[in-house]
Amino acid sequence: MNLTTDSHEYKRLFGVAYRILGSAHDAEDAIQEGALRWQALSPADRELIREPLAWMTRVVSRICLDQLGSTRARRESYAGIWLPEPVPGSIGPDSSVGRSLDPADAITLDESVSMALLRAMESLTPGERVALILHDVFALPFAEIGEIVGRTPEACRQLASTARRNIRSGPRFQSDGDERKQAVLAFTQACVTGNLDALMSALDPKVVVRSDGGGRVNVARRPVVGAEEVARFVMGIIGVREAHGENMISRFEAINNHTGLVISIGDQVIAVVDFAVVAGLIAEIAIIMNPEKLTLWTTTLSP
Repeated sequence: MNLTTDSHEYKRLFGVAYRILGSAHDAEDAIQEGALRWQALSPADRELIREPLAWMTRVVSRICLDQLGSTRARRESYAGIWLPEPVPGSIGPDSSVGRSLDPADAITLDESVSMALLRAMESLTPGERVALILHDVFALPFAEIGEIVGRTPEACRQLASTARRNIRSGPRFQSDGDERKQAVLAFTQACVTGNLDALMSALDPKVVVRSDGGGRVNVARRPVVGAEEVARFVMGIIGVREAHGENMISRFEAINNHTGLVISIGDQVIAVVDFAVVAGLIAEIAIIMNPEKLTLWTTTLSP
């Protein structure tokens, strides 16, 4: 089985593990553990496995399920607000994965890796999260999911249904359409020009901004809520950086399959900013500044 990082097999497994765990590094560790278990099989046992990728998907999913308990405990003691680790570009699998649900109900590929949804999925139980992702996104039958989570197929169907209902109880954010791009562009232009009123007009009245510094960067440790409060908060960050003579450079890039902002000073990425848009207005902003969550960006930064 080909598990190089650019192979279809690796991208699919990473797509599964990242959606379950919300961390690229933890996802990579889960895949490595799955690869070790594959290597530990005898040649005769491997020959009996008709679909190695399906076998690895089940193994990696089970490893992730086991990790969820410990990762949740770590996040409860996290310094400040925990946000998922952002990943440059797109996160597989490809769009050929089939689904049996009505598109209006199913959690879509792009939606399933949005910062807003990954954060919302933290409220689900481990079983609900795994069942939802494997069924809605990867089209695994409930019989197979049952083998992973240790439940009956009908119980897994109920887990996915409960998870879907809980997720859908919140706002449904727009994907990368023209309206979303215009909202992000309006936000960026207002920040560049320092126009507070223009910035407020790009924000939903109940907009929420969450900042993740991981205790290593001084950021707000509680959500900032409301258009005026968020606008002044964002302008304040820019003002502090400018007062210290730091020239911040921002550029649009794909973040978890969506257009967002990558902010750097010199050749160092200092923040990745993701947006959730509803009805053409920015409803949620995620600012990731924890250096441990930006290693994928500092190593891929173009000159």
